[in-house]
Amino acid sequence: MRPLCPLSELPDGDCRGFDVDAQALFAVRRGDQVYVYRNLCPHRGIRLEWQEHQFLDYERQYIQCATHGALFTIDGGECIAGPCPGERLEAVPCRVEGEQVLIEL
Repeated sequence: MRPLCPLSELPDGDCRGFDVDAQALFAVRRGDQVYVYRNLCPHRGIRLEWQEHQFLDYERQYIQCATHGALFTIDGGECIAGPCPGERLEAVPCRVEGEQVLIEL
């Protein structure tokens, strides 16, 4: 496992994009739980956001693809609305250890 960021840089209920080893990733925090995904829409293989660090819908309940409006669950990355129902974002194994978010690529 390797460090992604300090937990303090990922406020509760927020998200942030990262480039690690030429791979686009993003993380979403819900309380003590952090979810990390590859930043690729399963529908077209493009990045999810139009603006930096903006991966969530208006109500901050789902991950949203800015291009097609697809909605994905935060806790599992499953598409529940849009052009790719049932498909999933690719999760990156992660854990919080102390004050660090760690990932396994």
